[in-house]
Amino acid sequence: MTPPPKPPREHDLGLEYDLGTLRRRRFLGLFAGAGLAAVAGCAPDSANDSATDSATDSATSGTTTTSSTPSATSSPTSSTTTGTTDVDEIPQETAGPYPGDGSNGPNVLTESGIVRKDITKSFGSASGVATGVPLTVELTILDADKDTPLAGAAVYLWHCDAEGRYSLYSDGATNENYLRGVQAADANGKVTFTSIFPAAYMGRWPHIHFEVYSSLSEATAAGKISATSQLAFPKNVCDTVYATDGYDGSAQNMQQTSLEDDNVFGDDDGVHQLATVTGDVSSGYVAKLNVGV
Repeated sequence: MTPPPKPPREHDLGLEYDLGTLRRRRFLGLFAGAGLAAVAGCAPDSANDSATDSATDSATSGTTTTSSTPSATSSPTSSTTTGTTDVDEIPQETAGPYPGDGSNGPNVLTESGIVRKDITKSFGSASGVATGVPLTVELTILDADKDTPLAGAAVYLWHCDAEGRYSLYSDGATNENYLRGVQAADANGKVTFTSIFPAAYMGRWPHIHFEVYSSLSEATAAGKISATSQLAFPKNVCDTVYATDGYDGSAQNMQQTSLEDDNVFGDDDGVHQLATVTGDVSSGYVAKLNVGV
């Protein structure tokens, strides 16, 4: 599986840090600036790069899954809530080099059709469909100070396909806009997306990107971002998915990285970003995460 293309060098200017030694909370804030979306924390440096440590089961110890029996794994803040659970503020992360929010090239947020639940298909003049193991993503957006739902908040969510490609950017997918969408939170602060399980590409732990906005109108205007973060997947679920057809290379890439050493999740092992995942390969999976902002 070919990893996503390397972003242009000019997008890295001004970021004086070494991703191998510095962790995210020391250099990320609420960034909405144009140049910052190209941080290399999302994409592998090159097709020949690899992480030095193998993935281990310690990130998801005590959890099991099979391809035929529903199962679950959880993190301290990943269950859904109606505002009665104490939730921490979600760690701020890079949007990576393929945001599609206008900060690094294409801006899909202002296009008609971006507000949708099912993000497996491209919209507008594009017609591509992303295929893979079915995945439903449920994010519950909460006020981290009050632990109450943020009804009406909006989420822009995007991730790579089963081949590790990002629509709008990667070779073979530049004319597509699948696996990108916006939803407004309901009265319980919940947004739901119908998608597919993303691939594991070289240099990164399997993940999903998202941005939180104060309202749907703010999101579709590519306005002020309230929070930018990423969702991580448990290792045991990834191993099961990547043993299926269509995820060529993902299993090998998983062997060359770990949640503990990922340059985004590694500082706390993704404790606030590791989703609760239930389901199986045949019926699909559901990933849930509380997002405090």
